[in-house]
Amino acid sequence: MLFSIFALLFCSVTFSHTIERNTLFSVYDYGAIGDGIKNDTQAFFNAWNATCNSLLENPKIIVPGDGTFLVHQILFSGPCRAKNIAFLIIGRVVAPDSPTSWSGLDQGRWLTFSEVERLHVTGYGTIDGRGHRWWAQSCRDHPNLVVTAMVFQSCNDSSLTKVNFINSSQVHISIEESNYFQVDNLYIEAPEDSPNTDRIHVHASKHVTITNTMIRTGDDCVSMGDYTSDINISSIVCGPGHGVSIGSLGRSGNFVQVENIHVSRVYFEHTTNGARIKTWQVGRGYVRGVIFEDIKFYSVHNPIIIDQYYCDIRGACEETVTGVHISNVTYSRLSGTSSTDIAINLNCSTSVACTDIVLEWIELSSAEFGIGVTSSCTNAYGSAIGEIQPNPPCVLMSNTSIGTAT
Repeated sequence: MLFSIFALLFCSVTFSHTIERNTLFSVYDYGAIGDGIKNDTQAFFNAWNATCNSLLENPKIIVPGDGTFLVHQILFSGPCRAKNIAFLIIGRVVAPDSPTSWSGLDQGRWLTFSEVERLHVTGYGTIDGRGHRWWAQSCRDHPNLVVTAMVFQSCNDSSLTKVNFINSSQVHISIEESNYFQVDNLYIEAPEDSPNTDRIHVHASKHVTITNTMIRTGDDCVSMGDYTSDINISSIVCGPGHGVSIGSLGRSGNFVQVENIHVSRVYFEHTTNGARIKTWQVGRGYVRGVIFEDIKFYSVHNPIIIDQYYCDIRGACEETVTGVHISNVTYSRLSGTSSTDIAINLNCSTSVACTDIVLEWIELSSAEFGIGVTSSCTNAYGSAIGEIQPNPPCVLMSNTSIGTAT
């Protein structure tokens, strides 16, 4: 009887360890070499398929920490039979270092996750886009060479945490058509002069949170495109780069629907912009319910800016009687220094004015000692609450179309 009990306990422990071991899918087990030279794409593809098609709860695919893995363009596709997959990036994943490697392929993506529910990409590893040879090319001569390092497309109830991203050829992370997505504790870096290296772009997605992340690259720290709503961005360090941007929206006359955007506890350092909303003149639709609060600026070119005349070639875009209506936007408890003399620039459409703009407890001064700053508003209507510097605030309470304060 005693022997039977011990036998039962032994079998239970062994079975438990077997299940735990079988839930871990290492790319090494599927042929990866991890020397940074041999192409490991097929091994990653096979490991993903095994994980995705398993019947297990909480399986884990792992990129081990002792390797550098060369991976070409790859699609990790769902739907999956497995539930609640963790993709553990502990090692280093590197892209091909030559743009010619994308010849004949979709040049918009490198690592793509598509239609995977409850996916959790995490780990302390590194995604290296090796973008230096891309940046050296002329955008004019190669306008379609745009590779996003990691794309999440239709991945609901999912997350991306703790991973390091460096030197993407252009956009580092894109979240598309995904709901209830969490981004947390990332480090993203590329040289300040690297072109169009947006860090995190959100498009056509709802209920997205981006928190506790340091971003230092050559373009927007976070950008939000059309059809986004319920976005929460907080505890971000941004700089260098182009700031946190809603837009650009409405290119080619597209109808825009963006609402309920909350940006808080962001520190901008030496960025081109801080809190920015930008729309094309030909756009239609609305941006509403936006809050920028508890934000610090250090030597930022445009700390607070609305630009409804966004154009890739300034002055070349046509005038229009349409426009994106920007309303119910609050700037609360923003402080710091501007590297230009216009610290607040609300340049709204002559066709569709900005309304319900609230400036609340703003304290901005020049980054240069002894230099003053001003604010400039065009067709921006709203109110001011508390102490506002530069003073007086330039939002309009009347039908006057332009207000400037010093």
